[in-house]
Amino acid sequence: MTPSPAPLAEIVRLSAPTILVTFVQAAAQTTEAALIGRLGTDALAGYALVLPLLMLMNMTSGGAMGGGVASALARAIGAGRMDEAASLITHAAVIALAMGLLTTGLALSFGPMLYRWVGGTGPALDHALAYSSILFGGAGLIWLANILGAALRGAGRMRLPAIIMTVVWVIEAPLSGFLMLVLGWGLPGAAVAYLIVYGLATVGMLVMIARGGAGFRPRFKAPLRRDLFHRILSVGVVATVMATIANLTVVLMTALVARHGTAAIAAYGVGVRLEFLIIPLGFGIGVALTSLVGRRVGAGDWTAARMTAWRGGLIAGAAAGVIGLTAALFPHPLARFFASDPAVQEAIVLYLRWVGPSFGPFGLGMALYFASQGAGRMRGPFAASVSRMGVAVGGGWLLAAFTTAGLPGAFAAVAGGLVSYGLLMAVSVRPGVWR
Repeated sequence: MTPSPAPLAEIVRLSAPTILVTFVQAAAQTTEAALIGRLGTDALAGYALVLPLLMLMNMTSGGAMGGGVASALARAIGAGRMDEAASLITHAAVIALAMGLLTTGLALSFGPMLYRWVGGTGPALDHALAYSSILFGGAGLIWLANILGAALRGAGRMRLPAIIMTVVWVIEAPLSGFLMLVLGWGLPGAAVAYLIVYGLATVGMLVMIARGGAGFRPRFKAPLRRDLFHRILSVGVVATVMATIANLTVVLMTALVARHGTAAIAAYGVGVRLEFLIIPLGFGIGVALTSLVGRRVGAGDWTAARMTAWRGGLIAGAAAGVIGLTAALFPHPLARFFASDPAVQEAIVLYLRWVGPSFGPFGLGMALYFASQGAGRMRGPFAASVSRMGVAVGGGWLLAAFTTAGLPGAFAAVAGGLVSYGLLMAVSVRPGVWR
């Protein structure tokens, strides 16, 4: 088949399953948080202490290193190298197991220190330690499920991992509630439930892949090759660093906003959650672009790859832009939904008016980031990620230090960071770079 730009209908069709499952996941995790709240404030606080590390693990395994796996597979398939694609499955599994062990070691060694550093003490810290010791002890299952799902998406099989993950997320919250509240296991029950559903997901992914669900049967006995590891890691390592930078940006901005009081912290926390609503949209369209772009790059048609990236990017940018502009024009209903304190409501309104219009460029940038994974071109995305942190954190600090901009200045810096990210991503997807 002669490569050509992916039609809009194909991009939407491939994006829909992943967008759906990410929203199901968000609903399941929200329900689980509500169930944890029944255990008391200390348990909920302990869960909150561990949540950033859990989110980082999922981001790096599914979107970052997973993107490296999807990209390598898509390019191999696009070039017609099916034996190589079959061997890449084994290399992806080895990387998943190695990263799982590394995550376990780092989380169990340095997690307690991190929880204390961010303010965990007393019973809340005890809950955090009990939860994280079980959760990160089984990190390999989470890495395997996410990496194998990425492999299927890289092969263009979006529905299979979406169906498997939708089923396990539907199971997760009720199972968590049963173990925590009915059996009386407390917060460790939530960790056990999480590992059980990811274990089921891992088995499901392995069965599908072994039966040829990726469009070919894997070569598990093929010898390991350095060049195949490099094809995955050249994208995955850079993307993992970028995911870490994104999380660090949120942490540093939280510290900067904290200067303006408790209401400002609460408003920024709500704002970050609203920003995360854009992520399922960008991720869903983006992982489809990783596969579609990777195949065209593998076939040597860079023009079709760029056009495909821009088509998907503009869809994501337009959708995110509508969400952001609506929030900016009508901020008060959202503010009242998330908070009852008038001071917090006022700060949320301020955040939405300043940051909402930047959601469009951010959505565009996210989609183009995943497209860049498919193309194997990661310098632009890395520069965009660093720029976002520099503009948001650096700009916010300068405004706080040398002006009287106050909280609007901090939120303006957040918006500037998102816009700079989108602009640099857009600039990086051009003929001079993608060739």
